[in-house]
Amino acid sequence: MAPRLLLALIVTGILALTAITGVLLFAVGDRAARGTGFSGATRPPDIPPAPFDLPDEQGRMVRLNAMRGKPVVVTFLYTTCRDTCPLTAAQIRGALDELGHDVPVLAVSVDPANDTPAAARSYSFKQKLNGRMRWVLGDSGELQRIWRAYGVQPQGDGLEHSASTVLLDGTGRQRVGFTTDVLTSSGLAHDIAALEREQAAGS
Repeated sequence: MAPRLLLALIVTGILALTAITGVLLFAVGDRAARGTGFSGATRPPDIPPAPFDLPDEQGRMVRLNAMRGKPVVVTFLYTTCRDTCPLTAAQIRGALDELGHDVPVLAVSVDPANDTPAAARSYSFKQKLNGRMRWVLGDSGELQRIWRAYGVQPQGDGLEHSASTVLLDGTGRQRVGFTTDVLTSSGLAHDIAALEREQAAGS
């Protein structure tokens, strides 16, 4: 092979490898840049933690302060819901499956008159979240403080409840919020993992 042709082939090969490397580096950088943000909407930083101690569907106390140090999923459901609540539960279950491990998931009742412990247990079983999600139950007076802290409208006559899911960080602060129409399993799993990495880096 003529030396000039060999040199041309070598130069062409080097240029091709450089182009491929540039594309790969750009792709990795683009993924890293997207990975620094949250999929959900960030909550205002001045919202104070809102701890509570209320019973779950098994009669055990749910103490939010005892869950510090890890992300917590707080969602708002009611047991007779036939549309948004099953969809929310399915997305949360999918997020835990995608994540590969469970984190605390709390379903705060927005219809205390009908959300009895038995109804809550049945709902969790039907949604395949038995043992993976705990309900937060009580009367309207007890739950009102939680609804206010999260900006949630409870279920009522002619009023559909606020269908939202909130991620708390390891300090108990509201960090990320999802409305049901934008909640996805992959987005929720992504944001839980991001908060876990943040917690690990700060510990």
